Amino acid sequence: MSRKKSWQEKLTESKGLPKVVQMPPTMVGRWGCTSPADTLLVPAPIEIDEMMRQVHRGKLTTLNEIRQALAKRHGATICCPLTTGIFAVIAANAAEEAAAAGRRRITPWWRTLKADGRLNPKFPGGVATQRLLLEAEGHQISGQGQSLRVEGWEERLEPVDR
Repeated sequence: MSRKKSWQEKLTESKGLPKVVQMPPTMVGRWGCTSPADTLLVPAPIEIDEMMRQVHRGKLTTLNEIRQALAKRHGATICCPLTTGIFAVIAANAAEEAAAAGRRRITPWWRTLKADGRLNPKFPGGVATQRLLLEAEGHQISGQGQSLRVEGWEERLEPVDR
């Protein structure tokens, strides 16, 4: 029986990523791709973590901001939204794992929002934990249930590819 990988192991395991591939023909017309000549970046988990680490207290980013910065960095038309979301969850859980092991400086995952400013229910502790951490940094949260959003989030975006 194999041992379950830690979140830290998942974060640092690249499996040949990042890689830029030709847009699969079935994906043309989705995610903003308009041509079969478009390219798709499949990022590495550690790159997502790196972008999330750049966001300072009181500031925010979105998964779309991260995707745009990585696509530009790698010269791709777009960055895959599915793997970006999965790898953001890995980065968040790896940060919580590191905190549980006593590390003080962890990736501030709670500052990363979904594309429309909503909190991410897949992050550790769900939207309730993300809400508490954001409110502790002075952000106002509105909405109900799983549709919580940071008020004025657009004005608090911080560039993530410095």
